[in-house]
Amino acid sequence: MDSKRTTPTLERWRLPDGIEELLPAEVMEIEALRRSVLDLFHGWGYETVIPPLIEYLESLLTGAGNDLDLQTFKLTDQLTGRMMGVRADMTPQVARIDAHRLNREGPTRLCYLGSVLHTRPEISGATRSPIQVGAELYGHATIESDLEVIRLMLEMVKLAGHDSIVLDLGHVGIYRGLIELAGVSEVDEPQLFNALQCKASTELNEIANRVVVDDAARAQLIALNTLNGGVEVLQLAKQQLDSRFHAEIEQLEKIVAVAEQQQWGVEFHFDLAELRGYDYHTGVLFAAYIPEQGDAVASGGRYDNVGEVFGRARPATGFSGDLKNLVTKPSEEHYPPASIFAPSTDSIELHREIERLRKTGERVVVELAGQKEDAAAMGCDRKLVQQEGGWAAVTI
Repeated sequence: MDSKRTTPTLERWRLPDGIEELLPAEVMEIEALRRSVLDLFHGWGYETVIPPLIEYLESLLTGAGNDLDLQTFKLTDQLTGRMMGVRADMTPQVARIDAHRLNREGPTRLCYLGSVLHTRPEISGATRSPIQVGAELYGHATIESDLEVIRLMLEMVKLAGHDSIVLDLGHVGIYRGLIELAGVSEVDEPQLFNALQCKASTELNEIANRVVVDDAARAQLIALNTLNGGVEVLQLAKQQLDSRFHAEIEQLEKIVAVAEQQQWGVEFHFDLAELRGYDYHTGVLFAAYIPEQGDAVASGGRYDNVGEVFGRARPATGFSGDLKNLVTKPSEEHYPPASIFAPSTDSIELHREIERLRKTGERVVVELAGQKEDAAAMGCDRKLVQQEGGWAAVTI
């Protein structure tokens, strides 16, 4: 049966849910930000890599990518018969590049920017085709490298035109330590984890009372659910949690101290029960929020021992975000961009002037023979006219 005859016209242009096309005004904003962000990363010493769009599945979902299994589109390689996957996150790929392809000693700074594909949106109504941008710092295990990538993440958000930023901080090591202290089994732990992520106090209390025998450990697990808010949370955490967790809390205090000294200009929020990326993160967690969006525009954390599955464990910290979420909405005032309209003619002098203008960065739109639209209809604010001595651009 001929699908062209049976498919309604309406269905031919309809896109799948969560998949969108970008129009010229949007692309202009995104492309300008892409260039600026990569220049920003370059200025901080980060080298750009481009991982492959598609890989063999066992490589794509190895190590830090294990939790991406459900988010990954899978298909069969027609050349080998092996299963392949379209990348849903470039972070594991970049970790492999550091561990296996570059194989350097000492700190290595890498950045990346490109499209990824998700089988389903991460939150309701979100895109399934983000333009992922991120930076990773490998080979350094102390808080100084976390401070660098957090600052770089904030600079990226500010570069996109967002001045009001909330920096959300947590530390996955506190929860990991409490689970160990409480002796929670692998069977019971997912229940506690889910209750904490849902901020379900009643459910958390019920589960903790059932699976945690030690009173002190149980009280700390329950308290973790309330340790969210401003900077005062860190002092409360030191009072309510075992002293063995003071090192993790002091790392968060260090970030605040450096931010104040360097005048980062952000509002702080802490959530010690935030366990984003729990399967692979090992230390500080961070995320940037802006008033216009409920979800983080960029997030990351420390994930030490990344690359171990590729034969070379390395400490690492980094962040990523969707470039489309970072851009401000395109303004009609800035689109179409300033352009010069050139008439259709065989004049060699005109063609030389067009070439000269384009080399200086001007946008020149040449009239096509027989077209009815004038310069204004083509979105141009100037046009080339022949004057004594040559061609000149005049305002319409």
